[in-house]
Amino acid sequence: MVAVPKAKHAARQGLADATPSSAFLGVTASARGCAWRERLAPERHALATAISQRHGVPDLIGRVLAARDVALDDVPVFLEPSLKALMPDPSSVRDMDTAAKRIADAIVAKAPVAIFGDYDVDGASSSALLARFLAHHETPSRIYIPDRIFEGYGPNAAAIEMLVTEGARLIITVDCGTTSFEPLAVAKRMTTDVVVIDHHQADVRLPDVTAIVNPNRQDDVSGLGALCAAGVVFLVLVAVVRELRARNHYADVQPPDLLALLDIVALATVADVVPLVGLNRAYVKKGLAVMRARQNPGLTALADTAALKQAPTPYHLGFIYGPRINAGGRIGDAALGAKLLSTDDAIEAQRIAELLDRLNKERKQIETVMLEEALAIADSQVSENPDRAIVVVGSEAWHKGIVGLVASRLVERFHRPACVIAWDKSADASAGDATSGEGTASLRSVAGVDLGSVVRSAVGDGLLVKGGGHAMAAGLTVKRDRLQDLHAYFARELTAASLAARAAPTLDIDAALVAAGATTDLLDLIDRAGPYGQGNVQPRFVLPAHRVKFAKVVGDAHVRVMLEGGDGARLDAIAFRAVGQPLGDLLLNAGGMPLHVAGQLRRDTWGGRDKIELQIDDAADPRKCT
Repeated sequence: MVAVPKAKHAARQGLADATPSSAFLGVTASARGCAWRERLAPERHALATAISQRHGVPDLIGRVLAARDVALDDVPVFLEPSLKALMPDPSSVRDMDTAAKRIADAIVAKAPVAIFGDYDVDGASSSALLARFLAHHETPSRIYIPDRIFEGYGPNAAAIEMLVTEGARLIITVDCGTTSFEPLAVAKRMTTDVVVIDHHQADVRLPDVTAIVNPNRQDDVSGLGALCAAGVVFLVLVAVVRELRARNHYADVQPPDLLALLDIVALATVADVVPLVGLNRAYVKKGLAVMRARQNPGLTALADTAALKQAPTPYHLGFIYGPRINAGGRIGDAALGAKLLSTDDAIEAQRIAELLDRLNKERKQIETVMLEEALAIADSQVSENPDRAIVVVGSEAWHKGIVGLVASRLVERFHRPACVIAWDKSADASAGDATSGEGTASLRSVAGVDLGSVVRSAVGDGLLVKGGGHAMAAGLTVKRDRLQDLHAYFARELTAASLAARAAPTLDIDAALVAAGATTDLLDLIDRAGPYGQGNVQPRFVLPAHRVKFAKVVGDAHVRVMLEGGDGARLDAIAFRAVGQPLGDLLLNAGGMPLHVAGQLRRDTWGGRDKIELQIDDAADPRKCT
């Protein structure tokens, strides 16, 4: 059974307007300090009904779509996203035609191409897409992924010079390069063309190269800024095929099957946490279908190594495949991910997948230690100043490859942006000079606080050695003697937005649900409006006044519980990373008392199981609700 309480709808403004009569089930202060509100605003109830009636979908789907601002006429394409309907003309992206012609020239001439990629999933995927495409055309290429520790993010002068010296006649940077002025100038001085394919935020000034294909350029009007780098690369490949067709290149050569590459594009799209809207929805929907065919040896080996027995979903892309590929760039060989995704050798793929799996386990152990230390520092900062705009923590003992993960955990804990710095070990610092050397940092944000623009402004003001990124995630390099200046800069630039983001914490609820209603049929129904992810969030349900029959700690930080409805029906549930948090304390100390429990339904196939469980996001004590 799925239902919506008859209480008035929570106001869109947030906690300040979430009075007991308007909050969902009367929850104004949950375990996580949130007010619960119905996601579907009152003014969109009529749209939900219209969607159900015109398109013949169940009421629940009508509510889910209306709550996610899907227009009445857009429902068919939203439910069945297709490349045919959503693929734009690649030429709408700035510099696309120039890039396509230059890459086509290299293919026709069989000229050596160097692919310079980033060390994360998006960079590895983008590199593999290009390598597979060039290999199909028998064009020699090599992938170069910089070492995160010794080279840092993006092109560097030494690597560019080395690639040219090796014989590269064209360098294509993927998921990087938009702000790499000096390194790319080296290629120009050595008379080697460069094509940049990227999606990071850009300033007005750009490197002097052959083409920069980046829908987030300030002079780009394509409206495709939500694409990850691999999504942009796919558009480039479409444009190159079109250019080669115009040259009659495929008269005697079989054209590539670009659709067969969508599994790699889907992986990058989900792992890079870009919004699952528009073209990205088609990428993921079609890419998952390709992945089910197990055509890519690397992705197949990853699934087998992780003992994944079911058809992949966006959850698996983000939490099973993604972390393993990232592990190479974080603490191992940065090129492993790209090698895995570009190889056709099943034995080699299995070897790399097993290595990445081991590295991922090692990464978890390192992260646990770093997080404990970072939490202690951040706790002190927030206790000293509860209105602090951003927590900034750092240590010489921390691994550069893990700082982004720790930053994400700090955001979850403190509900504000976080900056985690791995300081270089320097002789001067070891001798007591706290102003020497520099540090590499990853930053993560909350909705409403644009870190990318602030970091780029700090670079422009000379405060940082380098930096860039997106609204929700950024990276920077800062000298130790500028740390206090950075603190002041963040306080000045981020305080207003950070306070606003924390002033009204709310949790959106799609509907109420009893344990007996959590069925496979319901989940199949929900899946019709997928894929879910950033920008198209998984529906969240509340199980009202369900008793906690038992609760226990599993792993290091998770809480598993059994929920029981008034009719005796039961549902397994789990709260990830809840131990030591108010949510975990509430669940573990419920003692059989009923709680309102909010979360998302998912299929649990771990250990050969095949059942439905609730992934808990929040909970509230009904006795404290009105």
